[in-house]
Amino acid sequence: MELDHLGDWRRTHLSKEITAELAGAEVILMGWVGDIRDMGGLKFFVLHDIGGSIQITAPRAKVSEKVLEKIDALTAESSVAVRGKVVAMEQAPRGVEVVPDDIKILNLAATPLPLDPSGRIRADLDTRLDARVLDLRRPRQQAIFKIRHKVLQMVREFLISKNFMEVNTPKIVATATESGAALFPVSYFEREAFLSQSPQLYKEVLTACFDRVFEIGPIFRAEEHDTTRHLNEVMSIDIEAAFATQDDVMDTLEELIILVFRRVREECGEELKTLKHDLVEPKSPFPRITYDEALKMLDDAGVKVSWGEDLPTPAERKLGELISDAYFIVDWPLKIKPFYIQLREDKPDLCYAFDLMYKDLELASGGTRIHREELLVKQLKQKGLNPEHFESHLKNYRLGMVPHGGWGLGLDRLIMVLTGIENIREAVIFPRDRRRLTP
Repeated sequence: MELDHLGDWRRTHLSKEITAELAGAEVILMGWVGDIRDMGGLKFFVLHDIGGSIQITAPRAKVSEKVLEKIDALTAESSVAVRGKVVAMEQAPRGVEVVPDDIKILNLAATPLPLDPSGRIRADLDTRLDARVLDLRRPRQQAIFKIRHKVLQMVREFLISKNFMEVNTPKIVATATESGAALFPVSYFEREAFLSQSPQLYKEVLTACFDRVFEIGPIFRAEEHDTTRHLNEVMSIDIEAAFATQDDVMDTLEELIILVFRRVREECGEELKTLKHDLVEPKSPFPRITYDEALKMLDDAGVKVSWGEDLPTPAERKLGELISDAYFIVDWPLKIKPFYIQLREDKPDLCYAFDLMYKDLELASGGTRIHREELLVKQLKQKGLNPEHFESHLKNYRLGMVPHGGWGLGLDRLIMVLTGIENIREAVIFPRDRRRLTP
């Protein structure tokens, strides 16, 4: 079968826009082929697109031989364009179908397909990721990324309404943002450079220019995790606010999280139904428990964590059982937080840092930042870092740097919570982990 050109055909409707009220109207639909059936005197196939699906029905007595031949040539997931008339039909899905006057086969899909696009035959995640483009045509996967798209819109609208300005910072950098974190080196002409772990240092100094800034962009961590909640390239939502403390930015973060949960419930009902996920809005205000209180709760529950250690995954899981909602952990030991976090003057072994948890999953971290050069140099040295390597950053602190605070929120983990999926790889179109560099 010779393939067709698009020519002057243009889509007039998405499948979801075809209703019985359009009966008799001529429409042009474009998408991919789902189930194909031949009932003798009747041929039909399902056409699916980003809007959903519609039945294309071809009674032998009402369509041309050419149309019937085109249907015979179709394979599942071939791309097609259909021009035809809308017919109200109670037996059809959604009570409506399209009878084709003409069909263009734009590209035939090879058979057999690497996975069953209907989902009736289950495939493991690696198989699905290997055939990701086909996987992403499935309603469940499309629901995840429609929600993700909505969340990105909501976040931008919210932050702009709070007078934050969107910025874009470099992703190729000369030095580490945080001590101890692994870096991906890249060859940068005659020098070695690294993929950025965070926009942290850039967004901090930008508060002395633009007052309030935010960025939504990728960060890279060369850590050899192999879990359902870690990737090596993730999307981070970062803010930084001038003349602010951790309490100010925690309030902003809590307001954003409540808004996103509420609006996803209100605006993404069909997607949540497809995902079979009952999204419950977190109770506000979020509890703010100290690191010491968290360790006491864990100890009482039989989970031992030494003071000064970060919380391991088993401890986070236990806290999630004890506090089955969103909550902040504050007053962390200074020694386990980054060099730019402001210490507590009244308790110098603690700092103004926080983590936002949702059950057992860390969604965000942030705090009050240091804005004076002498203290920043001191903490760099305490972390075993050479201040000379940070001279391009430190010089900004001699130019009237302001008190500031901020946070970084993991978009991919937030999508996990909002959609009910259990593996972060499903929240990313083309995920990157220690084993996967394609597709």
